[in-house]
Amino acid sequence: MAEQQIELFEKLVVPHLNDAYTLARYLLRDEHDAQDVVQDAVLRALRHFDGFRGGDARAWLLAIVRNSCYSWHKAHRWERSTVSLSDEATPTVVDPRSSDDRAIESSEVELIQAAVDALPAELKEVIVLRELSDMSYRQISDVVGAPIGTVMSRLSRARERLAGALSNDSRKAG
Repeated sequence: MAEQQIELFEKLVVPHLNDAYTLARYLLRDEHDAQDVVQDAVLRALRHFDGFRGGDARAWLLAIVRNSCYSWHKAHRWERSTVSLSDEATPTVVDPRSSDDRAIESSEVELIQAAVDALPAELKEVIVLRELSDMSYRQISDVVGAPIGTVMSRLSRARERLAGALSNDSRKAG
């Protein structure tokens, strides 16, 4: 690959790595697997960059990440039923906020994360792309390969399910 192509790749694609990781993290539910998939997707994108015909590089990369996540799921389906027997201690980081504030914030984040994780894949991916990656309907349509109307419908259903799940959780907590 020519140096000029690599520079163009770095300019167009590399700035979207955070969005790629966010999508992979939500689709795979594991930060390490998401990192591996994003790395693989970026390598695929680099290898096939000569096939990129311009347009939205972020949507192009996220489509590769999405497809890589689904390929990963198929290849690692058996691993989802295993449980790790190691209980590795993680270092704790001291946060200057009060423990109550941290607990409440952590609880809210966990509720939202659990509600998003409970969504079916086709709803989860559109809500993550829209709300976390701030993509337009057209861009999401390009990433998931569905018409804009379908994207809008999936977003609506995802938001309804999240609202229902979060209101049920808040009633249980309160």
